[in-house]
Amino acid sequence: MESQTLNKTAYIEVIDIIDVGEGMRVCIDFMDVLNNDDGLYIGNTGHGYIKVLSENRKSEHYPPRPFRINCGAFHQYLYQNGQTLYLHEVNPGNKISLINAEGEKELSVGRVKIEKRPFLRVVCKSKNEIISVTLQNASSVYVEEENKGEVSVLDLKKGDKIKCIQDSPGRHLGDKIDEIIIEK
Repeated sequence: MESQTLNKTAYIEVIDIIDVGEGMRVCIDFMDVLNNDDGLYIGNTGHGYIKVLSENRKSEHYPPRPFRINCGAFHQYLYQNGQTLYLHEVNPGNKISLINAEGEKELSVGRVKIEKRPFLRVVCKSKNEIISVTLQNASSVYVEEENKGEVSVLDLKKGDKIKCIQDSPGRHLGDKIDEIIIEK
């Protein structure tokens, strides 16, 4: 059966990459091995979420972490099956749905690691909406680009098109609601 999340995905254009300083970053460490294309959809606002890939690959400065997704700044949303939760709300023992080319799989969280790190804000535009994500400025953080495949945020360029889920703001405790809301 095809995933509802996969049906909502699109590739949107990166229009800016901004150094935004330091903050608290969240890594989710799972209790099983992740594939390279396993990822989570993370975003700054309810306008949409960017697919952030597992650290199951060697990068310039880091060995593989086949159990980890470095999700970025802890204020962000984690999109899960039509609902959202804040990254800082994830706890060991939670079951989280990961997305890959074949669909979804659910794994238990073994540890949540929060540390101060430098960040980049990746800003994308889809029609009239801005979708952004705040990710650690590190060679181990990867997103999925339309033509290049897996790309480190350090190699991401304006004009690249990265995988996302488009949404619209308006949530209360993670559930979609009908309200007037402005998020930037």
